[in-house]
Amino acid sequence: MISFAGKQKRKDSKPGIPLASMPDIIFILLLFFMVSTVLKEIDVKVEYDLPEAITSEKFDNRRLNAWLYIGRDGRIQINDMVVSKENVREKFEVIRSRMNNVIVQMRVDKNVPMALVESVQLELRKANCLRVNYISSQKQKDEK
Repeated sequence: MISFAGKQKRKDSKPGIPLASMPDIIFILLLFFMVSTVLKEIDVKVEYDLPEAITSEKFDNRRLNAWLYIGRDGRIQINDMVVSKENVREKFEVIRSRMNNVIVQMRVDKNVPMALVESVQLELRKANCLRVNYISSQKQKDEK
């Protein structure tokens, strides 16, 4: 027979924290924060009316985008900042230092003079931002 006489019972032992449900709790918390998080959206401070295009492609790569708006009054907005035409190069050099393969998404009012658009394009070239997309609205085909 086995004798248990040499062992003493622990009177001060506290029960441990049950860890069996810990992964479930962590998963539920992770899911809650993923669902309740609001992604940052850009506040557009410039009014614009997009030109229409018959053919267009959907572009969906939000990580590398920098948004450039040119409003009907000629104001220029880069992401959330309204800047002057002279500061476009400086701002995009800062953006390019953070994101090397930045894609500039341009939303230009359809009545803006082309000279302003060309000068902004020149500033983008000087800042070495050569990947530029021009955003337009889809023109509805007339059915006859």
